[in-house]
Amino acid sequence: MLQQTRVATVVPYYERFLAALPTIAALAEAPLERVLELRSGLGYYRRARMLHRGARDVAEKLGGELPREPHELEAISGIGRYTAGAIASIAFDVAAPIVDGNVARVLSRFDALDADPASPAGKRALWARAAALASGESPGDLNQALMELGATVCTPKRPACGACPIRGACRARARGVQEELPRLAPRKSPRAVALRALVVEHRGAILLGRRCEAALYGGLWEPPLFEPAREVPAPRGELAPRGSFVHVLSHRRLEIDVLYMRARAAPKWPPFGDYEAFERVPLGAIGSRALSALARRALACALPAGRLPDFGRL
Repeated sequence: MLQQTRVATVVPYYERFLAALPTIAALAEAPLERVLELRSGLGYYRRARMLHRGARDVAEKLGGELPREPHELEAISGIGRYTAGAIASIAFDVAAPIVDGNVARVLSRFDALDADPASPAGKRALWARAAALASGESPGDLNQALMELGATVCTPKRPACGACPIRGACRARARGVQEELPRLAPRKSPRAVALRALVVEHRGAILLGRRCEAALYGGLWEPPLFEPAREVPAPRGELAPRGSFVHVLSHRRLEIDVLYMRARAAPKWPPFGDYEAFERVPLGAIGSRALSALARRALACALPAGRLPDFGRL
């Protein structure tokens, strides 16, 4: 949950998730829909699916016991080099390195590394440096300290060098280039995609579609989204525009126009496009479905305050 998400945002999700699924066995036995629901609104849903698959790997192939060594952890679905190093070092005190965005920034500045951390040369240098550091005492504490240092002191902009405990040995600070490092390749601007969200209501229930697992927001429920030129099953009723909003993803800028319809008859839609199923969900039960933040925003745009559950910050 903490990958690319702030601690303050994660804590309530984390506590709720552990209260509902406190063990690997409980996570493995839970339906995917429940796992997605517990993460609903947090984003990065592929990670939730891989976490669920990984728990099943551990339960079915490893007798429910999480291995200690990084190479064994990496054999589990959804666990890569960084996560394997974090689990091995923090949970089991194994001398395993980690490199996330915060650690990459700290080490790039500490060694005045000129390479892009995402380049092959940059990755090799950072992982080698992290491995050398983790070979010492308490590798789990060291790795957590590096992550915390990057998150709170060695920040991307205006690093608080005066408060840094390793400032005396930092080569970037000695050269006065700490704000120029790490040297990141320029990001491409997100591609604009125009979509319409169709919120169809019939007798206090809203039509929701569940996305196919391989699609964007796979496994989640939402009011049907479609491109303006696409033909969709048309329920009988009057369409009314209810506003628009922009939802930015890493590579796409989704420009959403929200349309509302109070249907004269119960809409019955067959699966089509990226949707594997459609259901009419009573307004009072919508909060128990796994909804993306985009779906919540579309519903909040279409329906007046007080008719939907409190989704919190959208």
